[in-house]
Amino acid sequence: MYLPGNFSAALVLTILSAVFWGSWANTYKGTKHYAFELFYWDYILGVVLCTVVFAFTLGSNGGTGESFVENLHSADSANLVHALVAGAIFNVANLLLVAAVDIAGLAIAFPIAIGIAVVEGVVLSYALQPKGSVAFLACGVTFAIAAVLFDARAYRTLKTKAAASRAGIVVSMVSGILMGGFAPFVTRAMTSGHVLTPYSVAALFSIGALLCCFIVNVYFMRHPIQGAPVSFSAYWRASLRNHLLGLLGGVAWGIGGCFNFIAAGFVGVPISYAIGQSAPLIAASWGVFVWHEFANAPRSAWVSLRWMFILYIAAISLIALAYNG
Repeated sequence: MYLPGNFSAALVLTILSAVFWGSWANTYKGTKHYAFELFYWDYILGVVLCTVVFAFTLGSNGGTGESFVENLHSADSANLVHALVAGAIFNVANLLLVAAVDIAGLAIAFPIAIGIAVVEGVVLSYALQPKGSVAFLACGVTFAIAAVLFDARAYRTLKTKAAASRAGIVVSMVSGILMGGFAPFVTRAMTSGHVLTPYSVAALFSIGALLCCFIVNVYFMRHPIQGAPVSFSAYWRASLRNHLLGLLGGVAWGIGGCFNFIAAGFVGVPISYAIGQSAPLIAASWGVFVWHEFANAPRSAWVSLRWMFILYIAAISLIALAYNG
Protein backbone atom coordinates (compact mmCIF):
# COMPACT_ATOMS: atom_id res chain seq x y z
CA MET A 1 0.00 0.00 0.00
CA TYR A 2 1.04 3.62 -0.39
CA LEU A 3 1.99 5.70 2.65
CA PRO A 4 3.64 9.15 2.66
CA GLY A 5 7.40 8.95 3.09
CA ASN A 6 7.92 12.16 5.05
CA PHE A 7 6.12 14.85 7.03
CA SER A 8 5.85 17.23 4.07
CA ALA A 9 3.97 14.65 1.99
CA ALA A 10 1.68 13.85 4.93
CA LEU A 11 1.03 17.56 5.52
CA VAL A 12 0.02 18.03 1.87
CA LEU A 13 -2.44 15.15 2.21
CA THR A 14 -4.00 16.62 5.36
CA ILE A 15 -4.38 20.03 3.71
CA LEU A 16 -5.94 18.43 0.62
CA SER A 17 -8.31 16.51 2.91
CA ALA A 18 -9.43 19.84 4.38
CA VAL A 19 -10.05 21.21 0.88
CA PHE A 20 -12.20 18.24 -0.11
CA TRP A 21 -14.01 18.08 3.25
CA GLY A 22 -14.73 21.80 3.06
CA SER A 23 -15.97 21.68 -0.54
CA TRP A 24 -18.25 18.66 -0.84
CA ALA A 25 -21.30 20.48 0.58
CA ASN A 26 -21.30 22.75 -2.47
CA THR A 27 -22.82 19.86 -4.39
CA TYR A 28 -25.87 20.00 -2.13
CA LYS A 29 -26.08 23.75 -2.56
CA GLY A 30 -26.14 23.11 -6.31
CA THR A 31 -29.14 20.75 -6.25
CA LYS A 32 -32.66 21.93 -7.07
CA HIS A 33 -35.73 20.96 -5.04
CA TYR A 34 -33.92 17.99 -3.49
CA ALA A 35 -34.47 17.26 0.20
CA PHE A 36 -31.21 16.73 2.03
CA GLU A 37 -32.43 13.34 3.29
CA LEU A 38 -32.74 12.16 -0.34
CA PHE A 39 -29.49 13.82 -1.41
CA TYR A 40 -27.75 11.94 1.38
CA TRP A 41 -28.42 8.50 -0.18
CA ASP A 42 -26.49 9.50 -3.30
CA TYR A 43 -23.82 11.14 -1.17
CA ILE A 44 -23.15 8.10 1.02
CA LEU A 45 -23.01 5.80 -2.02
CA GLY A 46 -20.36 8.12 -3.46
CA VAL A 47 -18.34 7.89 -0.23
CA VAL A 48 -18.44 4.07 -0.28
CA LEU A 49 -17.53 3.89 -3.96
CA CYS A 50 -14.55 6.20 -3.49
CA THR A 51 -13.10 4.46 -0.42
CA VAL A 52 -13.46 0.99 -1.96
CA VAL A 53 -11.66 2.14 -5.13
CA PHE A 54 -8.84 3.55 -2.97
CA ALA A 55 -8.67 0.27 -1.02
CA PHE A 56 -8.29 -1.91 -4.13
CA THR A 57 -5.79 0.42 -5.83
CA LEU A 58 -3.41 2.38 -3.60
CA GLY A 59 -4.36 0.21 -0.62
CA SER A 60 -3.49 -3.04 -2.40
CA ASN A 61 -0.30 -2.09 -4.25
CA GLY A 62 3.13 -0.97 -3.14
CA GLY A 63 5.85 -2.31 -0.89
CA THR A 64 4.58 -1.04 2.46
CA GLY A 65 2.50 -3.12 4.89
CA GLU A 66 -0.37 -5.45 4.10
CA SER A 67 -2.73 -5.22 1.17
CA PHE A 68 -6.37 -4.31 1.81
CA VAL A 69 -7.76 -7.85 1.69
CA GLU A 70 -4.87 -9.31 3.69
CA ASN A 71 -5.34 -6.68 6.35
CA LEU A 72 -9.05 -7.39 6.69
CA HIS A 73 -8.29 -11.07 7.30
CA SER A 74 -5.48 -10.50 9.80
CA ALA A 75 -6.54 -7.43 11.78
CA ASP A 76 -8.13 -7.78 15.21
CA SER A 77 -11.90 -8.14 14.95
CA ALA A 78 -12.31 -5.41 17.58
CA ASN A 79 -10.63 -2.97 15.21
CA LEU A 80 -13.08 -3.87 12.45
CA VAL A 81 -15.90 -3.00 14.85
CA HIS A 82 -14.21 0.25 15.87
CA ALA A 83 -13.99 1.39 12.24
CA LEU A 84 -17.64 0.51 11.59
CA VAL A 85 -18.78 2.32 14.75
CA ALA A 86 -16.72 5.37 13.79
CA GLY A 87 -18.53 5.48 10.46
CA ALA A 88 -21.93 5.18 12.11
CA ILE A 89 -21.18 8.05 14.53
CA PHE A 90 -19.89 10.17 11.67
CA ASN A 91 -23.00 9.43 9.65
CA VAL A 92 -25.39 10.80 12.29
CA ALA A 93 -23.19 13.87 12.73
CA ASN A 94 -22.92 14.44 9.00
CA LEU A 95 -26.66 14.12 8.44
CA LEU A 96 -27.15 16.85 11.02
CA LEU A 97 -24.41 18.91 9.35
CA VAL A 98 -26.19 18.75 5.98
CA ALA A 99 -29.39 19.78 7.74
CA ALA A 100 -27.56 22.69 9.36
CA VAL A 101 -26.20 23.79 5.97
CA ASP A 102 -29.78 23.72 4.70
CA ILE A 103 -30.96 25.88 7.61
CA ALA A 104 -28.06 28.26 8.21
CA GLY A 105 -25.71 28.09 5.21
CA LEU A 106 -22.12 26.93 4.69
CA ALA A 107 -20.49 29.92 6.33
CA ILE A 108 -22.22 29.16 9.63
CA ALA A 109 -22.83 25.42 9.84
CA PHE A 110 -19.30 24.25 9.04
CA PRO A 111 -17.30 26.52 11.37
CA ILE A 112 -19.54 25.85 14.37
CA ALA A 113 -19.91 22.10 13.88
CA ILE A 114 -16.35 21.34 12.86
CA GLY A 115 -14.86 23.79 15.34
CA ILE A 116 -16.50 21.87 18.17
CA ALA A 117 -15.53 18.55 16.55
CA VAL A 118 -11.85 19.44 16.22
CA VAL A 119 -11.58 20.29 19.92
CA GLU A 120 -13.30 17.12 21.07
CA GLY A 121 -11.65 14.88 18.48
CA VAL A 122 -8.12 16.11 19.14
CA VAL A 123 -8.43 15.83 22.92
CA LEU A 124 -9.90 12.31 22.86
CA SER A 125 -7.54 11.07 20.14
CA TYR A 126 -4.49 12.47 21.93
CA ALA A 127 -5.52 10.62 25.08
CA LEU A 128 -5.33 7.38 23.07
CA GLN A 129 -2.34 8.32 20.89
CA PRO A 130 -0.21 11.02 22.57
CA LYS A 131 1.81 11.90 19.46
CA GLY A 132 2.97 15.49 18.96
CA SER A 133 3.50 18.50 21.21
CA VAL A 134 0.64 18.88 23.65
CA ALA A 135 1.45 22.59 24.05
CA PHE A 136 1.12 23.36 20.32
CA LEU A 137 -1.99 21.20 20.05
CA ALA A 138 -3.58 22.95 23.03
CA CYS A 139 -2.85 26.39 21.56
CA GLY A 140 -4.21 25.32 18.18
CA VAL A 141 -7.39 23.99 19.73
CA THR A 142 -7.83 27.21 21.73
CA PHE A 143 -7.56 29.27 18.54
CA ALA A 144 -10.11 26.98 16.87
CA ILE A 145 -12.58 27.60 19.71
CA ALA A 146 -12.07 31.35 19.35
CA ALA A 147 -12.71 31.08 15.61
CA VAL A 148 -16.03 29.32 16.29
CA LEU A 149 -17.08 32.07 18.69
CA PHE A 150 -16.33 34.79 16.13
CA ASP A 151 -18.28 32.88 13.50
CA ALA A 152 -21.31 32.60 15.80
CA ARG A 153 -20.99 36.32 16.51
CA ALA A 154 -21.03 37.08 12.77
CA TYR A 155 -24.18 34.98 12.39
CA ARG A 156 -26.02 36.88 15.11
CA THR A 157 -25.64 40.11 13.14
CA LEU A 158 -27.58 38.77 10.16
CA LYS A 159 -31.22 39.77 9.81
CA THR A 160 -32.71 36.30 9.93
CA LYS A 161 -35.69 34.88 11.71
CA ALA A 162 -34.82 34.17 15.32
CA ALA A 163 -36.23 30.64 15.25
CA ALA A 164 -34.23 29.69 12.16
CA SER A 165 -31.13 31.28 13.69
CA ARG A 166 -31.42 29.27 16.88
CA ALA A 167 -32.21 26.06 15.00
CA GLY A 168 -29.18 26.43 12.74
CA ILE A 169 -26.82 26.97 15.66
CA VAL A 170 -28.29 24.17 17.80
CA VAL A 171 -28.19 21.61 14.97
CA SER A 172 -24.61 22.66 14.14
CA MET A 173 -23.55 22.24 17.78
CA VAL A 174 -25.09 18.78 18.12
CA SER A 175 -23.45 17.78 14.84
CA GLY A 176 -20.08 18.98 16.12
CA ILE A 177 -20.32 17.06 19.39
CA LEU A 178 -21.05 13.85 17.48
CA MET A 179 -18.48 14.59 14.76
CA GLY A 180 -15.72 14.79 17.34
CA GLY A 181 -16.76 11.40 18.71
CA PHE A 182 -15.66 9.28 15.76
CA ALA A 183 -11.93 10.17 15.92
CA PRO A 184 -11.14 8.06 19.04
CA PHE A 185 -12.58 4.95 17.36
CA VAL A 186 -10.41 5.56 14.30
CA THR A 187 -7.42 6.05 16.60
CA ARG A 188 -8.09 2.76 18.36
CA ALA A 189 -8.50 0.89 15.06
CA MET A 190 -5.13 2.21 13.84
CA THR A 191 -3.09 1.82 17.04
CA SER A 192 -4.37 -1.17 19.07
CA GLY A 193 -3.35 -4.82 18.54
CA HIS A 194 -3.14 -5.95 14.91
CA VAL A 195 -4.12 -2.61 13.43
CA LEU A 196 -6.11 -1.73 10.35
CA THR A 197 -4.38 0.08 7.52
CA PRO A 198 -5.67 3.56 6.64
CA TYR A 199 -7.36 2.10 3.56
CA SER A 200 -9.14 -0.59 5.57
CA VAL A 201 -10.29 2.02 8.07
CA ALA A 202 -11.63 4.25 5.29
CA ALA A 203 -13.54 1.42 3.58
CA LEU A 204 -15.07 0.04 6.79
CA PHE A 205 -15.80 3.57 8.00
CA SER A 206 -17.87 4.26 4.88
CA ILE A 207 -19.69 0.93 5.13
CA GLY A 208 -20.57 1.68 8.75
CA ALA A 209 -21.96 5.04 7.63
CA LEU A 210 -24.02 3.40 4.88
CA LEU A 211 -25.50 0.81 7.24
CA CYS A 212 -26.38 3.55 9.73
CA CYS A 213 -28.32 5.36 6.99
CA PHE A 214 -30.92 2.61 6.89
CA ILE A 215 -31.88 3.56 10.45
CA VAL A 216 -31.04 7.22 10.94
CA ASN A 217 -31.68 8.64 7.49
CA VAL A 218 -34.93 6.72 7.19
CA TYR A 219 -35.94 8.30 10.50
CA PHE A 220 -35.09 11.78 9.21
CA MET A 221 -37.07 11.10 6.05
CA ARG A 222 -40.15 10.42 8.17
CA HIS A 223 -39.41 13.06 10.83
CA PRO A 224 -37.43 15.84 9.12
CA ILE A 225 -35.81 18.63 11.12
CA GLN A 226 -37.65 21.10 8.94
CA GLY A 227 -40.07 20.76 6.06
CA ALA A 228 -42.43 17.94 5.14
CA PRO A 229 -41.63 14.20 5.32
CA VAL A 230 -40.21 12.64 2.14
CA SER A 231 -40.51 9.16 0.65
CA PHE A 232 -38.31 6.89 -1.43
CA SER A 233 -40.62 7.45 -4.39
CA ALA A 234 -39.41 11.06 -4.45
CA TYR A 235 -35.83 9.78 -4.63
CA TRP A 236 -36.54 7.79 -7.77
CA ARG A 237 -38.27 10.78 -9.34
CA ALA A 238 -35.30 13.09 -8.73
CA SER A 239 -33.43 14.43 -11.73
CA LEU A 240 -30.21 12.88 -12.99
CA ARG A 241 -28.47 16.16 -12.16
CA ASN A 242 -29.41 15.89 -8.49
CA HIS A 243 -28.29 12.25 -8.28
CA LEU A 244 -24.95 13.02 -9.94
CA LEU A 245 -24.33 15.97 -7.65
CA GLY A 246 -24.99 13.75 -4.64
CA LEU A 247 -22.54 11.10 -5.89
CA LEU A 248 -19.96 13.80 -6.65
CA GLY A 249 -20.31 15.18 -3.12
CA GLY A 250 -19.73 11.71 -1.68
CA VAL A 251 -16.68 11.11 -3.86
CA ALA A 252 -15.25 14.48 -2.76
CA TRP A 253 -15.69 13.57 0.92
CA GLY A 254 -14.28 10.09 0.26
CA ILE A 255 -11.10 11.50 -1.29
CA GLY A 256 -10.68 13.83 1.67
CA GLY A 257 -11.31 10.99 4.13
CA CYS A 258 -8.81 8.66 2.46
CA PHE A 259 -6.14 11.37 2.33
CA ASN A 260 -6.69 12.15 6.01
CA PHE A 261 -6.52 8.54 7.18
CA ILE A 262 -3.44 7.89 5.01
CA ALA A 263 -1.68 10.90 6.54
CA ALA A 264 -2.74 9.75 10.02
CA GLY A 265 -0.71 6.58 9.47
CA PHE A 266 2.39 8.79 9.44
CA VAL A 267 1.75 11.77 11.74
CA GLY A 268 -0.89 10.24 14.04
CA VAL A 269 -4.64 10.76 14.21
CA PRO A 270 -4.69 13.85 16.50
CA ILE A 271 -2.63 15.98 14.11
CA SER A 272 -4.10 14.63 10.87
CA TYR A 273 -7.64 14.97 12.18
CA ALA A 274 -7.06 18.48 13.49
CA ILE A 275 -5.61 19.83 10.24
CA GLY A 276 -8.19 18.02 8.12
CA GLN A 277 -10.96 19.51 10.21
CA SER A 278 -9.81 22.98 9.22
CA ALA A 279 -12.36 22.42 6.46
CA PRO A 280 -14.51 25.30 7.81
CA LEU A 281 -11.97 27.70 6.31
CA ILE A 282 -12.77 26.29 2.89
CA ALA A 283 -16.52 25.95 3.53
CA ALA A 284 -16.82 29.48 4.89
CA SER A 285 -14.91 30.79 1.88
CA TRP A 286 -17.41 29.12 -0.44
CA GLY A 287 -20.29 30.46 1.62
CA VAL A 288 -18.98 34.02 1.75
CA PHE A 289 -17.40 34.50 -1.68
CA VAL A 290 -19.38 32.16 -3.95
CA TRP A 291 -22.84 31.78 -2.37
CA HIS A 292 -22.83 35.34 -0.94
CA GLU A 293 -24.40 34.27 2.34
CA PHE A 294 -23.26 37.55 3.96
CA ALA A 295 -24.06 39.82 1.01
CA ASN A 296 -26.17 42.23 3.08
CA ALA A 297 -24.42 41.80 6.40
CA PRO A 298 -23.27 44.85 8.42
CA ARG A 299 -19.62 45.75 8.82
CA SER A 300 -19.42 44.12 12.25
CA ALA A 301 -20.21 40.74 10.68
CA TRP A 302 -17.32 41.10 8.25
CA VAL A 303 -14.97 42.02 11.09
CA SER A 304 -15.99 38.85 12.95
CA LEU A 305 -15.55 36.75 9.80
CA ARG A 306 -12.10 38.24 9.25
CA TRP A 307 -11.08 37.22 12.76
CA MET A 308 -12.59 33.77 12.20
CA PHE A 309 -10.34 33.25 9.17
CA ILE A 310 -7.24 34.58 10.95
CA LEU A 311 -7.79 32.39 13.99
CA TYR A 312 -8.43 29.26 11.95
CA ILE A 313 -5.22 29.81 9.97
CA ALA A 314 -3.33 30.28 13.24
CA ALA A 315 -4.91 27.11 14.64
CA ILE A 316 -3.86 25.07 11.61
CA SER A 317 -0.31 26.43 11.78
CA LEU A 318 0.06 25.63 15.47
CA ILE A 319 -1.32 22.13 15.06
CA ALA A 320 1.08 21.49 12.16
CA LEU A 321 3.96 22.63 14.39
CA ALA A 322 2.84 20.08 17.00
CA TYR A 323 4.41 17.28 14.94
CA ASN A 324 7.72 16.29 16.54
CA GLY A 325 8.58 13.15 14.57
